[in-house]
Amino acid sequence: MNKFNFYFALIISLILLQASIAAAQQFGVKGKVLDVETFKPIPGVSIKVVNTAYATSTNENGEFVIELPNKVTDYTLVSSYLGYKPDSTNFKLQVSSWSFVPVSLLSTSSTLDAVVVTRRREQASEIALLDERRLSSLTVEKIGAEELSRKGIDDAASALAKMSGISKQEGNSQLYVRGLGDRYISTSLNGLPIPSNNPSLKNIALAMFNTDVVDYVGVDKLHSAGLNGDFGGARVDIASKDYKGEQLFEVSLGSTINTNVLSNTDKLYMQDGPNFWGFSNYKVPADATGSYHFKNSWVDKKKAMTPINFGFKAGNAYKIGTEGRLSLFATANFANGFGYREGVNNNYSSQGAKLRALDQQRVSYTTSSTGMLNANYQANSRTKLAYNFLFVNTSDQYRDNFTGYLVDKAEDNNGLIQRGVYEQTQLIINQLLGKHQLNEKVDLQWGLAYNRVNGDMPDRMQSTLRSLENGDWVFVRNNSADNHRYTHHLTEDEIAGNIAASYKLGTSDRGKLTVGFDGRKKKRALKAIQLNFDIRPDYRTVPVDPKNLDAILNQANYGIAYDLESFSGNGYQTYNGDQDIYSGYASLDYKLTDRLTSVVGFRYENIKQYIDYYSIEMPAGGNNTFTKNGFLPSLNMKYTLNDKQNLRFGASKTYTLPQFKERALFPFEEENNTYIGNPYLYPSDNYNVDLKWEMFPTSSELLSVSAFGKLIQNPINQITISSATNDISYLNTGDKGYVYGVELELKKDLLTFNGGQDKLSFGFNSALMRTTQDLDATKVNRETKGLFNIDVKSKAGFTGASDLLINADLSYMKKFNAARSLSATVLYNYYSDKLFAIGVNGLGDQVDKGLGGLDFILKSKLSKKVGLDFSARNILNPSFERWQEDAIPVKVLSYKRGVNFGLSLKYQL
Repeated sequence: MNKFNFYFALIISLILLQASIAAAQQFGVKGKVLDVETFKPIPGVSIKVVNTAYATSTNENGEFVIELPNKVTDYTLVSSYLGYKPDSTNFKLQVSSWSFVPVSLLSTSSTLDAVVVTRRREQASEIALLDERRLSSLTVEKIGAEELSRKGIDDAASALAKMSGISKQEGNSQLYVRGLGDRYISTSLNGLPIPSNNPSLKNIALAMFNTDVVDYVGVDKLHSAGLNGDFGGARVDIASKDYKGEQLFEVSLGSTINTNVLSNTDKLYMQDGPNFWGFSNYKVPADATGSYHFKNSWVDKKKAMTPINFGFKAGNAYKIGTEGRLSLFATANFANGFGYREGVNNNYSSQGAKLRALDQQRVSYTTSSTGMLNANYQANSRTKLAYNFLFVNTSDQYRDNFTGYLVDKAEDNNGLIQRGVYEQTQLIINQLLGKHQLNEKVDLQWGLAYNRVNGDMPDRMQSTLRSLENGDWVFVRNNSADNHRYTHHLTEDEIAGNIAASYKLGTSDRGKLTVGFDGRKKKRALKAIQLNFDIRPDYRTVPVDPKNLDAILNQANYGIAYDLESFSGNGYQTYNGDQDIYSGYASLDYKLTDRLTSVVGFRYENIKQYIDYYSIEMPAGGNNTFTKNGFLPSLNMKYTLNDKQNLRFGASKTYTLPQFKERALFPFEEENNTYIGNPYLYPSDNYNVDLKWEMFPTSSELLSVSAFGKLIQNPINQITISSATNDISYLNTGDKGYVYGVELELKKDLLTFNGGQDKLSFGFNSALMRTTQDLDATKVNRETKGLFNIDVKSKAGFTGASDLLINADLSYMKKFNAARSLSATVLYNYYSDKLFAIGVNGLGDQVDKGLGGLDFILKSKLSKKVGLDFSARNILNPSFERWQEDAIPVKVLSYKRGVNFGLSLKYQL
């Protein structure tokens, strides 16, 4: 049975299973009680069904469940609680599932003269997000704070990796949505764009956003007129915390330990780098090529293993005047982590000859510091203003030792490369947002943002040595770059704004017309210098101590043992990029019938991207500019089959821009590869189509099946260029490419106990995809004017795409009483083989082999104030492997990450 047949059978089996379980389930009413002013859940509320004996009370989260006879009838709920005005709510019992009834209570001490009690749902709850998804005219998938907590998810990147059709690249921050990677995705915070922290990538590393600052993470896989047109795979939007409660103060303390590190604590030696907190003020020395003034030592220092994470949250709300309310929320967190891994790191020519065959040992240390402040001012029921400030500092430090075979350098397997790297990123986001109801017909929404990123690699150092027969070590010097130090400094500034006005049509919410404008100006600058230590001939046979290179590479030996070389002039390579995008759009959301809703939109974008660069590849300097006018129609339709089922269809045209770094003839070296840009790169155009059926059996359950397809004209690919170092570049490799597949998503309550207070639930999502594209060497050679003379096969998949993605979770939740609870969740994820880089000129493709992971999360509330959490991640500890698929496949990279065990304690005052 092939994968498609298997997948089809799996879908049918799950639908039949859903139907059989639904036939045997009980029915009744579920709900959640909130304070209408603070939106805070109210525990202990008495809930009674009028004229019956059915009654219960809300738990600590304000939730209630009452089982009722399975028959169609009207009921009335009466909710009462000391200090609040009683509430009566009418509802009709659903014969096929549980009914969800949200309740809002008004305090008897409220000073408001008149209150319209709107039945609101808590934004972050799983039930509310599912109901929003069911009712929305557009297709948006969200994972909220409640689900993030239950699954023990620590950051936004990990959250997205649990959603259907999304995978995370091993070893870096990149995400792939429906087989399309970084350049096909856009990222925003509260609907406003955020810059990248990496000179090679379009999107910021979403792992920088810990879940303490996140209300929910949403993914738009279908384009609509209000979204940026640089959209091939998806738009990811992070909604920051919108605190609505009263006084809160919570502190937490914990630690995460890696099993690889525990068994190798004696090997935690790393270069001078950031301090314990992940901050550094290291600068490139003045007169860098004329003398030796480095402050950082070549000698490694041992790191004390002190894994720790701690943080606090604080919030409060204040009444202002008769209607106003100001809510303040702040959070600050710090976390660090240690890593250790061993494996192979190899490189082969197109003829299968070894270029290097090395054993790799890596020690790593990472930190993340996050601070956020939100201020939300609700002037009245018609006006809301918000200010969001976010600061994130991350550092990533690692030390590699490569030992073994180096062609032309150490061919007796006696080579040693020592490489130390640390990177520091600082992100600052400022946002001002406004929502206004001008009258019963017109709503206005706007946003302004100023963002800045500083991305530094303060000091990357590399030495290359080989051992002699007597055991002595000596420097290798095939070229001066074999021993070097490298520094770069990246800044990116972005100003963005949007404004949109909506006009309601008719008198019965038949539809609305929305017109809007948005714009963004981005400036990026990179300044880099590599200082090569050119070892003089007389010192290439002098014994050295690999653990004490300061004895040779120092100020006293400058001009005697070595010379310093760099790029011409002042030694710096630079590139500068400007990108301006201005857009206008209109969309009509209209109910064609009581069941059929359409959202028709059109977006126009004016795009200009300019870049100049000065590099070793272009000593005289170079620059290029492209402009594009994007005419982007979109159509989204929803047909409501019944109260619980929808059929959706979407179609749109979008585009994909090349990134600054991809268009600069500028080399950027990483530990395994050298990347070089292509100044002839140009945008792709994308045509997207999607068909989805979704069913919501109950308020907490979901079953959906989607089919999607994409046509990409002039797709951009990452290509391995056969050369002495197997460099990688970016090319428009052919005329067209295709992505198509199906997705399945299931959320199911398997069992409920204790009147619905306790339950066993199951979640599953999967995607089966195919990607294919035409490759055309003639086109590449012609369009790059001979810069890349390559020979490629005629077909290939898309880099980063897996044929099969699976995510599954099984959760048990137990409520002991209003103050004590327990939840346990097992999570599994799997991705099949994915293409890392397309080989050319006889070089085989590089493929990352399929990998599965298993996590276990235990969360407990020991009392009203104390919580204790435990996690075990990567329990299976599989081996990550990358293979080059030559005539005889060869392994080019492998390692195991180890198992991570975490424990944290929370205390709420």
